[in-house]
Amino acid sequence: MKRGAAVAAMLLTAVAANAHDLITAESAERYVQQAGKWQALAASSAPEGAEAQYRIGAMLDEIRELLNRDLAAHGVVQGLPSNFLVAELQRQGAPLAWSEKRRRFGANTQYFERSLALAPRGAHATDAGLRLLLGRFYDSFESDPLAADESWPQLAAQIALAQRLAARDLPGEAREEVEFIGAILHVRASLRAPDAGARRSHGTRARQAIAAFEARYPDSLRRALMPILRAALDRN
Repeated sequence: MKRGAAVAAMLLTAVAANAHDLITAESAERYVQQAGKWQALAASSAPEGAEAQYRIGAMLDEIRELLNRDLAAHGVVQGLPSNFLVAELQRQGAPLAWSEKRRRFGANTQYFERSLALAPRGAHATDAGLRLLLGRFYDSFESDPLAADESWPQLAAQIALAQRLAARDLPGEAREEVEFIGAILHVRASLRAPDAGARRSHGTRARQAIAAFEARYPDSLRRALMPILRAALDRN
């Protein structure tokens, strides 16, 4: 009861906080309730467990996006509701991933991995796969997408995931991003695969992916990276 009263008092006080806060008292409380609900179901078998794992991961994706915007603007997480939410998620066993090196919140990809393990063809499998691919990819580098912080098995798993997603019926923007990431992953593999045969194979596939992307998305801003990827292959 004492904890509940303290939380209520904090939230009531925070209502009058900065109107520009990205996470309000109301949204913080809603996230906390959602986390409790899905955490209670997370250990269930499929399909309930798969959905719970997916929902937790999707919720944390949403929260980290808001908090990273706050960090980009102010350098710190601002506002009582935001700090309460971070602490409460930690207490409930669903902490936000934090990169001390990059000074930002990372993707909690483990929830999407677990969801896919429970229901690889479930209702949320495609979106879970997309979130897993994007989370791992964008967390693997800072500014140069070819200078990735990942092992060869992790890179090979990412390539396999991108290929599975590309074979699915994806909406336009998602398909473009998957094919964009796929091209970069093959270039990475052409530079880092453990044997010469694999490097050559991935180099060929990278060139095919680059050409296909340029032809399919002539007006995409991502197209500007394709000559850079091709130059990296030429230097190898």
